[in-house]
This record gives sequence, C-alpha cells and structure tokens, in this order.
Amino acid sequence: MTQASVPAQAGVPAQAGAGPMVRAEQVHKSFGSIEVLKGIDLEVRAGEVCCLLGPSGSGKSTFLRCINHLEKINAGRIWVDGDLIGYRERGGKLHEMREKEVAAQRQAIGMVFQRFNLFPHKTALENVTEAPLLVRREKRAEVRDRAVALLERVGLGDKMSNYPSQLSGGQQQRVAIARALAMQPKLMLFDEPTSALDPELVGEVLDVMKDLARDGMTMIVVTHEIGFAREVGDSLVFIDGGVVVEHGNPREVIANPQHDRTKAFLAKVL
Repeated sequence: MTQASVPAQAGVPAQAGAGPMVRAEQVHKSFGSIEVLKGIDLEVRAGEVCCLLGPSGSGKSTFLRCINHLEKINAGRIWVDGDLIGYRERGGKLHEMREKEVAAQRQAIGMVFQRFNLFPHKTALENVTEAPLLVRREKRAEVRDRAVALLERVGLGDKMSNYPSQLSGGQQQRVAIARALAMQPKLMLFDEPTSALDPELVGEVLDVMKDLARDGMTMIVVTHEIGFAREVGDSLVFIDGGVVVEHGNPREVIANPQHDRTKAFLAKVL
C-alpha cells in the first residue's frame, strides 16, 4: 500500500466536534485481481444518517467493513472523528498499526451485521455485557446497569434471561444492536440489518434504528429499505461497480434520480 487520521440516553454519545465523523478519500480495495472499490470519496457529518444503496456486489458492504479496518484498504485513507483508521502516517507514507491498536480504534465503532452473531450459550443480558467486561474491564455493576437500560430501550426488557434460540430473528437483531451500543460508540455501522429477517419482523428493528437517529447517533446504513432511507436518512449514496454514482438528499434522489444507473436500480426496487 502506497497511499491513502455520559450520554443523555443509553448508547448515544455526546456529539463530536465540527469536522466530519467519517471521511474517506480515494478508497480502493481489491480481492486478488478483482477490484471491488475503485476510489470511494465520502464524508459523513456527526449526527448524520447516511444510507448506502446499490445492487449486490457493488462494494457497499466491503466499504462498510473498510471503515473499521475489518478489510484492509489497498489505497486511500479513512478517518473516523479525525483519527486515521488502521494506519499511522510518517513522512508521507502509511504504516499499518498493530492489531491491538486497531482493536482499540474499533471500540468506538459499533457494527451490526446481517446475521446476528450472538453467543448461543449466553443470555441476551450476557451477550450485551460481554465486551465491556472483557475488553474494557469495566465494573460489573455499571456494565449490567447499562446493559439492562439498553435492552429496555430496544424493547427487550422482558427477554434479558432468554438465550438466542428462544428469541425471534428480530429480537436477536435488537440484542445485537444493544450489544454494539454497550461499548458506547461514536459511530454505528449497519450492514443490511434487516435482510435476514422475515418481513413482519423488519419493522421492529427499523424502529430501534429510527430511535437512534432521533437521538443523534451517527449511522452509516447499507440497506435496501427505501422507505427507511427516505424517512430517516440525511444523505443517500448510490454505489455501483465500486464507485459512487450518485449522492444527495434521499428524498430528492429517490424522487428524481439524475443518473441512468440510479434510475434503473430504483425502478426495480420501488
């Protein structure tokens, strides 16, 4: 690589400074000979909800995983709240951080996947308390109080002792959201969080995300839920072929897309 630095409600941090929460410059990512990201430029302000739309294989999820260095970029730079992610810059060159340093950066970035990835042998409450206890070595009583508040916030106050197998898909995804919030992140990444759910369970997860948006959580959401993007999103980014094709106000882009590729995609999903 030669290119490229106490909430009012549980889980929602105080907002950062005036700079963008996320800034990506000319981000490239390849898997072998296949170039998936071909120079992504993007800024997301603190408190903004940015929705990423695009066909399967367009690079949306790969870009999301690059933001927290789950995927290492081949060129470009990504900053979160002013910190260069995954690298240190010295003398105009980038040097990859040690895994321990990257893990520390990830603590400020919550991520919710398509699949819930809960620990099957732990209760909902234990799933939410696990990371603060083991990673941050926080006091058990404080962590438990925060976890209880988060599970109540996502509507699962009566399911704290249930194991994942005893919960519906929508309930499991809400536990996964509470688990990510337990680390008190400044940024939340959602990778198609409703795609694995039965249609009748989608709404309960989107309602939690809407609540987070109202409270000012910065969110980047890969989604095919056009209604959510229209209602909640502050910006919409349409990605295809590893590049940003169109970027603007969600209501304007959905109602009047400017690019033919965006028009064709929306015609199929609306």
